[in-house]
Amino acid sequence: MPGVRSLKVKALHDKKPGFAAAAALALIAVALAACSPTTAAVGAGATVGATAVQDRGVKGAASDTWIRAEINQKLLAHSGELYLDVHLQVQNGRVLLSGTVPTPEAQVEAVRIAWLPDGVREVINEMEVSDDGSFTDYARDRWIEARLRAKLLGDKDVNSLNVSIESVNQSVYLIGVVHSEDELNRVVGHAKTVPYVRRVVSYLTLKPSSSS
Repeated sequence: MPGVRSLKVKALHDKKPGFAAAAALALIAVALAACSPTTAAVGAGATVGATAVQDRGVKGAASDTWIRAEINQKLLAHSGELYLDVHLQVQNGRVLLSGTVPTPEAQVEAVRIAWLPDGVREVINEMEVSDDGSFTDYARDRWIEARLRAKLLGDKDVNSLNVSIESVNQSVYLIGVVHSEDELNRVVGHAKTVPYVRRVVSYLTLKPSSSS
């Protein structure tokens, strides 16, 4: 549930502790409803048309949706702060964790939680440990993601549905499946041309050849 998770309650906390606490409680209540198995099932059904053209297929996309929902539920059960801080991408059972957490212990706990759901094949830790952050950084990251998605959608040689994008503190994380080295290079190249991007971290993998 990116829309809920990505709101920076922590940034509000520095200015109005009382308001931040109330906002966090409201967000957690919404997230609990949004991340329920029923909601996840409805969401998976609503995206069948899109996932049908993804290389991972409907079954793979549904599995990733359930993994994501279960990890989010466990993060939220541990603490609302961890749920809000950890950015989560899941592709073909590969879980990519990014975002900024306040302590090394929180980082370790997020990784531990990510391994819990059935179907997880790999957990990639790209989280940063820092207590800094602002709404400006958050807004810029969302702008970077939108700009990059537009670039990928406009490139006929890239299947953007197979690529997941996350920007954290102007670092862009890519995970998914591509059909060739050329497509991989095009995706990474587009990411590097987006203004404000400081670095691009690619976990894109090549789809195995059907003849192999």
